[in-house]
Amino acid sequence: MASTTKIMTAIIALENSDLDEEVLISQRAANMGGSVMGLKKDTKVKMIDLLHGLLICSGNDAAVAIAEHVGGSVENFCKMMNEKALELGAYSTNFSNPHGLDEENHYTTAYDLAKITRYALRNHIFNDIVKKTEFYFDGRTLKTTNEMLTTYEGADGVKTGYTGLAGRCLVTSATRDGKRFISVVLYCDTKNLRTSSSQKILDYSFQEYEKVFLLEKGRIMGSVSVERSRNLDEVLVAAAEDLKAILKHNEKDKLYTRVSLPEKVMAPVRRGTILGTVSVFKGDEIIAETSLITLDGAQKMRFSDYLVFVLKNWIYISR
Repeated sequence: MASTTKIMTAIIALENSDLDEEVLISQRAANMGGSVMGLKKDTKVKMIDLLHGLLICSGNDAAVAIAEHVGGSVENFCKMMNEKALELGAYSTNFSNPHGLDEENHYTTAYDLAKITRYALRNHIFNDIVKKTEFYFDGRTLKTTNEMLTTYEGADGVKTGYTGLAGRCLVTSATRDGKRFISVVLYCDTKNLRTSSSQKILDYSFQEYEKVFLLEKGRIMGSVSVERSRNLDEVLVAAAEDLKAILKHNEKDKLYTRVSLPEKVMAPVRRGTILGTVSVFKGDEIIAETSLITLDGAQKMRFSDYLVFVLKNWIYISR
């Protein structure tokens, strides 16, 4: 995976540090070879600058500095990376370092990298950094290593990589007309091959897939009976948010919806309470899902209401 590793490094840093934190640069970080941002021993650099150096010019020195600061050690930071990978469902991935240089037991798959990248792009700081073509640091302008940013329409991230064992690697995101796709290419022999392969994947995606509106927020999806309520026998439930998906052309006809709700609930029930879910399936796969929330509030019976309720039922049964 080479320096595409740094996508996960950035995730761990963003979720476990403040951007204004000052990081003391160690000898180990300053001595890193390969692609670097030029960090100097015993200087202090803000985390936000290290993230720019990590993701834009692919600084191996930034990766080590981040790992030592956030994890206490490179080794502990890698444990954090692997725990996050499992959390994201990247089960065929293992990190042995934060920079991506060749090392035993350091591996991934294109599918896992796509999962990790999709998660990373939900962070607006990460999203903002990976679309930049350069940044200014310590009197120098550092350029992006991502050739797609200047050669492919709509390209807006994310990370390159290269080592002798991993070959030329490239994770790219591109957005057009509200549709965003991620492509991952690994083990390419040349830079031109990784670029052309990425372009072909994204071209195919934009041509063959469309953004489809599945369900609007607020649409009523059913009702649930309410027991011991003084004002309602049932509450209506509706979709909590819009559901959209990227699908192949004409694929919408193959979808079906499944609503999951309890038969009944006990009062009180507040307006906006989550009572279930609505899921949209393509085959056996859930492609979109949202909560079902109540549109009304059901008040709990007072003792006097409950006593009248019991007496009425007792009289009815006695008859």
